[in-house]
Amino acid sequence: MPSAIVTGATGILGRQIVFELGQHRQQWPTIHALSRSKKEDYPETVIHNHIDLQSSPDEMAHDLENVRGEYIFFAAYLAQEKEEDAWEVNGRMLSNFLSALEKTGAIKDVKRIILVCGAKQYGVHLGVPKQPMIEDAPWLTDTSKWPPNFYYNQQNILHKFCQEHGKDWVVTYPNDVIGYVTGNFMNLSSALALYALVSKELSSSSGGEDSGITFPGSPAFYTKFDSFTNSKLHAQFCLWAALEPRAANQAFNVVNGDVESWQNLWPKVAHYFGTKVKPDQFKAAYNGAAAANTDASSSMDMAPQPPVSAEAETLGLVGTPALEPNVVEQHIDLVKWSQRSDVKEAWGRVAEREGLDKESFGKATWGFLGFVLGREFDLVISMSKAREAGWTGYRDTWASLKGVFEEMREAGVLPKA
Repeated sequence: MPSAIVTGATGILGRQIVFELGQHRQQWPTIHALSRSKKEDYPETVIHNHIDLQSSPDEMAHDLENVRGEYIFFAAYLAQEKEEDAWEVNGRMLSNFLSALEKTGAIKDVKRIILVCGAKQYGVHLGVPKQPMIEDAPWLTDTSKWPPNFYYNQQNILHKFCQEHGKDWVVTYPNDVIGYVTGNFMNLSSALALYALVSKELSSSSGGEDSGITFPGSPAFYTKFDSFTNSKLHAQFCLWAALEPRAANQAFNVVNGDVESWQNLWPKVAHYFGTKVKPDQFKAAYNGAAAANTDASSSMDMAPQPPVSAEAETLGLVGTPALEPNVVEQHIDLVKWSQRSDVKEAWGRVAEREGLDKESFGKATWGFLGFVLGREFDLVISMSKAREAGWTGYRDTWASLKGVFEEMREAGVLPKA
């Protein structure tokens, strides 16, 4: 029976892999969850091991002395402000970890390594990519046009290592992950829920009729398409990919399987929190007037050339508007919004009234949510390759988002009722 090693075991994706493995005790009797600190009550089949992935191979080898597993799920990630630092830090973490497995001799037992990456593979942080996004898209390696992408570094390290040691590998590309981990606010769902909750409080506190809440992202993106990844679905995919012969030495997109838009999701979010969408929410954006009693909108340039330009000649797009630079635009700048005195006061009222964790609002990653909602182009990601390999998993995106909101209620971050 297979055994597993999971790095990044307290992150949104890594944690879910651990818990998914734990649900299949007959198939996965031994699971090693690796992290710097244990933040979870893992299933009884899970063995927690301390590891600092920023340490040296020798130090990691000491921590991994008694850790053995046939399947490795590398879901660790360390955010950096500069892309060059992300390349160096995240590449070194993977490389040193693999070296540590050599030093302990554990590499002899390994059959397959699953590396968790993301849709940043396609340059979605730089501008519009070719649509739909397909796994054979060219890597954006021209550093005169685009910054280094640490996913490329990690994958090159993995490919070389597996070739040298005769091991299989799999890489996953999730996008806009929907999931929740207690105490981990680097995710779309937490900040989105807190924004909706406080916006509703502000809308209702004036004493008049509830005027509704406003989508804070790009008015253009509101009607564009996006592809999301349920963290539980991603975990199920990883377990399938670990054992599926057809998945060996392949990279796969992993998204829910539907294609959503915020014009469909936002009214559902509003209704969930007991309010509605403000009917003229984008009026100020389209008539050029400053939005009354809200933060000014913001705009940030993306890369000088969008990723689709890498294939411009082949696609026949030379000389077209498709190659113009993109921007990230927020109808409401969420970082500025979160610092407003009336917003903080509204959160204080809600937290006191509902008995919520008062620290959660300050921990939310407002800049991250603003970026995710501020892109002005479609994000359509194909699942054809995984389907052809036999994967049949699917999740409804709204049901995924609603499910995470329910988890946040149970954790005391959102009101119970």
